[in-house]
Amino acid sequence: MNYGLIGASGKMGQEIIKYFSEQGHTAVFTLDLDGMRQDGIPEILLDFSQPQVFDTVLYYVEKFNCPLVSGTTGLSSEQINLLKKLGDKIPVVQSFSYSKGIQVLLKCAEILSSDLPEWDTAISEMHHRHKKDQPSGTALMIKDALKKEVPITSQRLGHIPGDHTVFFAGSGEVLSLTHSATDRRFLAEGILQACKFLLTKQSGFHTYKDVVFGG
Repeated sequence: MNYGLIGASGKMGQEIIKYFSEQGHTAVFTLDLDGMRQDGIPEILLDFSQPQVFDTVLYYVEKFNCPLVSGTTGLSSEQINLLKKLGDKIPVVQSFSYSKGIQVLLKCAEILSSDLPEWDTAISEMHHRHKKDQPSGTALMIKDALKKEVPITSQRLGHIPGDHTVFFAGSGEVLSLTHSATDRRFLAEGILQACKFLLTKQSGFHTYKDVVFGG
């Protein structure tokens, strides 16, 4: 597979390039703060950059007329809506996390929120000191799964790839769900899974939940 990557010099971008190369896939287009490199036409475009370059992402998606895997965090609701509209023309997968474990956590959180409506609920997340968005996109995904307003506590410490916990507290007991990332490789695996999923589609807006559980 020949792919394009916007945000190639970032931590996630570098992990994608390393893992995809191991799997026999080639980056023929890259774009980041250091400039652009193009050696061919990508079959699929990956965006792991910043919300500020969203318009640039749309430009290249239309230029190459190829599927898009969007993993940029901090996107506004307006930008998400534009991706949904883009799905009318090309296949799109958008997610703030390409972790299968997080998808299972979201399922569990939704069930617990429904079964324990009277319990106090809160979310805590920790990431490395260089992560710019706060709270994380994954924390916001968990909040959406809970279907109610809950407090989110965020910390930026050292080189932590990402820890997320959702707490449910009743009278005299606490139940918690935790997902801890130890490196970024598993995310690159999920991203490749999303790419393969999109290459079977003609159009449509999808989430990583659709990739993992079907949709």
